[in-house]
Amino acid sequence: MLSKVLSYGLNGIEGYTVTIEVDISSGLPKFDIVGLGDTAIKEAKERVKSAIKNSGLEYPMTNITCNLAPADRKKEGPFYDLGIAIAILFATNQIDYKKIDDTIFLGELSLNGDIKKVNGVLPILISAKEQGFTKFIIPQENYFEASFISGITVFTAESLKQVVESYKDDNVKLKLVEPSNFEKLKSENTKKGVDMKNVKGQQSAKRALEIAAAGGHNVLMIGPPGSGKTMLAKCFPTILPDMTFNEALEVTKIHSVAGELDLKDGIILSRPFRTPHHTASTVSLVGGGTNSKPGEISLAHNGVLFLDEMPEYSRHFIETLRQPLEDGQITVARANQTVTYPSSFVLIASMNPCPCGNYGSKKNECRCTPAQIHKYLSKLSGPIMDRIDLHVEVDNVTYDDLNSNETCESSQDIKERVNKARNIQLERFKGSKIYSNAKMNVVQTKKYCSLNDECKKIMELAFDNLNLSARAHDRILKVARTIADLDGEQNILPKHIAEAIQYRSLDRKYWV
Repeated sequence: MLSKVLSYGLNGIEGYTVTIEVDISSGLPKFDIVGLGDTAIKEAKERVKSAIKNSGLEYPMTNITCNLAPADRKKEGPFYDLGIAIAILFATNQIDYKKIDDTIFLGELSLNGDIKKVNGVLPILISAKEQGFTKFIIPQENYFEASFISGITVFTAESLKQVVESYKDDNVKLKLVEPSNFEKLKSENTKKGVDMKNVKGQQSAKRALEIAAAGGHNVLMIGPPGSGKTMLAKCFPTILPDMTFNEALEVTKIHSVAGELDLKDGIILSRPFRTPHHTASTVSLVGGGTNSKPGEISLAHNGVLFLDEMPEYSRHFIETLRQPLEDGQITVARANQTVTYPSSFVLIASMNPCPCGNYGSKKNECRCTPAQIHKYLSKLSGPIMDRIDLHVEVDNVTYDDLNSNETCESSQDIKERVNKARNIQLERFKGSKIYSNAKMNVVQTKKYCSLNDECKKIMELAFDNLNLSARAHDRILKVARTIADLDGEQNILPKHIAEAIQYRSLDRKYWV
């Protein structure tokens, strides 16, 4: 007998329908799974066989052929265990086939029949909902992850036996997933970082980070060792604007696929802050590999990617940042598949100005030769520097700064201004998928960053004197727009454009 049930697969963070077909025919006992599955899928036949037997159900000792359609798409992971088992039980008349409807089955089976969690449930539910599916049965452990998708009916189960009994007996009900309140969870989130009030001095760097947080701009901090670059970067998450629900869903989809989602909350509540070590492989940073998993730059989506001592990272990896910094996504192309992941993050990078770290310092003498300095700085190419909006010089703090009793501004105070500026941007870009000034396209930049005659004169002087590129010109306009938003100004004023220009002065000092 032939039976069909529905499941779902993933290509990156986009889902697609998988039809599980099971044919039971006479012959020697045999179980084949076809349909371009990976090792985890090929091993499913042993898990399914044991799960059915240990659930007190009848496993057919005949010829079983299971097909995962479409057969030309590579399928990965243990998503299909539960669907395969249900299809076998339908084919052997142990469950009424008419009750199945268009239910999507997801779950990995253990040998005793328990249903274990799977990664990527949230993006699957979102994709399936968009394609018109409304009923799902998923593992109990994925309950909270599914509770943030409205307009669908999701049931959770702890075991295969429980699912079967729900089909046999109308009095047995699976647990229905109730909706969760995102705003309530966000308000209860207690995750905090290093407060800005603990950073002594460095007012110019703090100002640059405030602008970066408000508009989603990239920052490079350059200065001697011990000047506070790393500490400033660790404080940065505490001044970032609150995530909207749509932003949180985008982040959660990626972390769910990567298997890094906290199942207790079911959703990412704080903006990601990723700090990969410079010895990490390019695949782990960019993404890809055998199963084309998202890398660090995708896991930083809608958050922060912090590269401490940026020149120590491989030149190859630094150059791969070009596409995500420009387009907000990265395409991982491999021989067996091509996957595109969102990668819209704020890049916070730090570096020394030379190998010894004292080039340009007001206090210490540099011991490096011009050739050494040139070789060190040349690790960052012009195209990469062009994509970084704010270049900030961070010098050593003085003894008086460190021992001052003056109370510094807290992260909460800065964050209030950042949230106000970001709310202005959310209203400005309402109806689009843009959440910050940094992501404006050419048309939007021209529309929202118009300059008066005085601002145009300032911009013209800077363009000629600093040898700016067209990209740098547009990025200055976007930064100026953010500074105007922080001031609550509708139009960009000369003081805003002047401040934005000063953050490009290091181009001339170090790289020209």
